[in-house]
Amino acid sequence: MTSTTTPATPVVPAGGRLRPLGLDEVRITDGFWAQRQRVNGTATLAHIEHRLESEGWIGNFDRAADGTLPEGRRGREFSDSEIYKYLEAAAWEIGRTGEDALETRFRAVVDRVARAQEPDGYLSTRFGRPGQEPRWSHLEWGHELYCLGHLFQAAVARYRTRPDADDGLIQVARRAADLVCEVFGEGGNESICGHAEVEVGLAELGRALDEPRYTRQAQLFIERHGKHSLADIEFGRSYFQDDIPVRDATILRGHAVRANYLSAGAADVAVDTGDTELLAALQVQWQNTIARRTYITGGQGSHHQDEAFGEDWELPPDRAYSETCAGIGSIMFAWRLLLADGDPQYADLIERTLYNVVATSPNDDGRAFYYANTLHQRVPGTPAEPDETSPRASSSLRAPWFEVSCCPPNVARTLASLDAYVATADEFGVQVHQYASATIRTTLEDGRAVAFDMSTHYPEDGVVRISIVDDAPGEWTLGLRVPAWAHGASVRVTSAGETDTRDAAPGRFDVTRAFRAGDVVELHLPVTPRITWPDPRIDAIRGCVAVERGPEVLALESTDLAPLGVDDVGQIVIVPSAPPSDANGQVSATLRVRTSPSTEWPYGDADASTAGADIPIPLVPYHSWANRGPSTMRVWIPTSQPGARTIES
Repeated sequence: MTSTTTPATPVVPAGGRLRPLGLDEVRITDGFWAQRQRVNGTATLAHIEHRLESEGWIGNFDRAADGTLPEGRRGREFSDSEIYKYLEAAAWEIGRTGEDALETRFRAVVDRVARAQEPDGYLSTRFGRPGQEPRWSHLEWGHELYCLGHLFQAAVARYRTRPDADDGLIQVARRAADLVCEVFGEGGNESICGHAEVEVGLAELGRALDEPRYTRQAQLFIERHGKHSLADIEFGRSYFQDDIPVRDATILRGHAVRANYLSAGAADVAVDTGDTELLAALQVQWQNTIARRTYITGGQGSHHQDEAFGEDWELPPDRAYSETCAGIGSIMFAWRLLLADGDPQYADLIERTLYNVVATSPNDDGRAFYYANTLHQRVPGTPAEPDETSPRASSSLRAPWFEVSCCPPNVARTLASLDAYVATADEFGVQVHQYASATIRTTLEDGRAVAFDMSTHYPEDGVVRISIVDDAPGEWTLGLRVPAWAHGASVRVTSAGETDTRDAAPGRFDVTRAFRAGDVVELHLPVTPRITWPDPRIDAIRGCVAVERGPEVLALESTDLAPLGVDDVGQIVIVPSAPPSDANGQVSATLRVRTSPSTEWPYGDADASTAGADIPIPLVPYHSWANRGPSTMRVWIPTSQPGARTIES
């Protein structure tokens, strides 16, 4: 894979099957994701900056520069990282929109960060100064290297969107990275950070600056995982992914965010160093994790106490942690594997996670967020006060801020850079992985220009229309992802008044021709609602089903139960023999009320029974649940005939 220019995108591997297209080549223009990007740019970024200021987390850098720490320092040991994630989000947003006001605010924050950096490159507001713990003295929990990893990613975002900027962020990152290599390089401190992130940050900074030392340092950190350099803890070393070497693992385990960040960094190292053994191990780990430890939403992590993956098939909906950041980390990992080998299954998982984790976290105005994403709310939540700071993950509805507020800026940087996850290119043409109204303008490796516009109301309907803008001097291939759920899809090509329609099986469908201006390629995806049965090895949802429509998982909310005369989703069963209906995008399922015998002992011979008529009740996209106020909610609904389905059906 070669390219004459570096695209403005978070990931630019040195090799691999596909070349990512950046914000300078792809622009989302309308629809589902464009609206979320508008809210992100006009409301969320300002909200985050305000809270970083009001919480005193940006002010920590002022205190560091003025020499007044540790007195007055606010926030957790990792609060520096939230400023860096904000800067990364702002850098991508400036790259997308060129907004002058955001540019001014960006530079002001960078200046405050830069003033806090010490002469040798060290940068932390929590360690290393008189009255604070020494540098690198608490690698299990200190997050020093983790914070620097986010600094490096912010600097890469700025460098790739504004390579001639004179704000100094890339120089701050370079000095810090040089120090990390000096301290933790070969012959130095042979430990790792308890929270993976520096690996992926160093790898991408090395790519951006063409600095092999940074890639080598990322490789060293990857190789040190599993060497037991960190102290054991009550959750076990798997929490840090320090129990076994990365290349020896067969599945992701431990803290879900750390596991995904580490895997993303390992994929970067594997591709850039040509380590096919490591890449193959990561592919196996991804496959097993998706097959056994991932929720239907794409969310990951079923343990609240350690924010960790559970064992295989341990996916309880009412105890789903499914941290928003873990979903974003999963996207980071899957995207790198997609670039490495081109398999559309990775883009399928990215789409599922985008619609059902990333889109779920922020509310409509972009100023409140879910940290954890339950799949079953048993008790209506309590609205958070607008100025409240919630304990981590404890809010039962979206909250404006958290004591551990990693998720809001993580969502912001993902949405701001989302254009870069839409399409890729290779020597044969362009591949579209995510569907949104967008413009795509790029140049193939042989110098030919490719230009087309994509228009769609997806996921409201399944028609994706691609209009070719310019004639092509010769054949090239347009690759379209057909999601795994899209059985019955078709592709229609119209050129010079003639139309050719073909069936398109799940996977990738290629259209190869000498395209002419005005040619139209239409992908038709069947987004009719469907009932989804769980693997019976997932004990917590045996006898239940979910309803999906296109890429969206649907949910039942108590808000819609008035026709059944109840107000709790726990009293409801679904009739799976009655297919869900779809009237102008409003999906309804046939439900009935479940009644149970009154008893002081909840076990015995009596079975629950059902009463009343079967009534169609609306379901809502999971990403919009609780938008109408507090409710009970569930994704997995018990069936009226539990146990009727076997694994083969």
